[in-house]
Amino acid sequence: MTRPWRERADGLDLFVRLTPKSARDALEGVEILGDGHCVLKCRVRAVPEDGKANAALVALVAKQLKTPASRIDVVAGATSRSKTLRIQGEVLALVEKLEHLVAARTP
Repeated sequence: MTRPWRERADGLDLFVRLTPKSARDALEGVEILGDGHCVLKCRVRAVPEDGKANAALVALVAKQLKTPASRIDVVAGATSRSKTLRIQGEVLALVEKLEHLVAARTP
């Protein structure tokens, strides 16, 4: 399976496809986009105004990974549905948590 993240020395970059104004906040599994990029599908109830959807996404990912939101930043795609989140932390622990989350949500 292709992974929706890239490891870095100080953590990893997580590639996300965000759907705002959803009925619920959720991580929904991995998807391969038409251009071949692998992303983690996410939904948030927040609207895409004034950074509310981005803040909700960061909070959702932080909660699911059990890591402080202060260690997660939107580094690309702030106004797009396709985003890159930079997550700081111990790489192996983050990868293990993400693999567990992705496996639980991907058919």
